[in-house]
Amino acid sequence: MKSNPVVWFEIYVQDMERAKVFYEAVLAVKLEKMPAPTDEMDSEMWSFPTDKEAAPNSYGACGMLVKMAGVPSGFGGTLVYFACKDCAVEAARAAENGGSIFKEKTPIGEHGFFSLVHDTEGNLIGLHSM
Repeated sequence: MKSNPVVWFEIYVQDMERAKVFYEAVLAVKLEKMPAPTDEMDSEMWSFPTDKEAAPNSYGACGMLVKMAGVPSGFGGTLVYFACKDCAVEAARAAENGGSIFKEKTPIGEHGFFSLVHDTEGNLIGLHSM
């Protein structure tokens, strides 16, 4: 396999402004407003930054925050991991910005470290660093 098999993710939220502020602060990025794909979709979407030219050949996956009628946020079966320089730093930022730390920075041998945090919408997300 030549590229990351994960091509897209969506994190469902109930309060978009609160979630947007949280992710921009924790990951030190700027999210981009995305138009709804159809007029019939009752949704608001903000995309995580990506190099659209390199996306098919890059390691990471594209994704966005989505507020959609009838779709709840919170603990579920999917866990998204965000790459970090030091996951303890981003975990601390999560706690400082309305989230909470579920699992402190934990070593995973040759694969680096991870932390788990809850965002402002109740979603559990992963943070990974080498």
